[in-house]
Amino acid sequence: MPKAVTTAEFFGGRKVVLFGVPGAFTPTCSKDHLPGFVTAAAALKAKGVDEVACVAVNDAFVMGAWGESVGAGEGVRMLADGSAAFTKAAGLDQDLSEGGMGVRSQRYSMVVEDGVVKVLNVEPARGLTCSRADNILSLL
Repeated sequence: MPKAVTTAEFFGGRKVVLFGVPGAFTPTCSKDHLPGFVTAAAALKAKGVDEVACVAVNDAFVMGAWGESVGAGEGVRMLADGSAAFTKAAGLDQDLSEGGMGVRSQRYSMVVEDGVVKVLNVEPARGLTCSRADNILSLL
């Protein structure tokens, strides 16, 4: 059963790489973004990262199934932000209603140390450039 976690619990006293995607099972997210972090998880942890996590405005069951389908395993924790509460609070939401997706997350990656965002890379447009796993790895 999914378990709720607060931002204080999740980010407190740790170094976390969090990346956000517009939606589970979407093409760029499934083919490139999530698999890139799955591949880089061990290297990120070797550089002092305590946890690598992916968040999307989807429910916990969808996020779990997506993580399984891509082989996230223990390397990348899948987080659901079903009501977009975290995404909106972080100012990283976007309205994709025109495409039938409603409010979703922008594509980004960040490094958070003890609850403080140290690095934030938000994609300026469609595509995958600055928020890639290899980019975050190079910044650590």
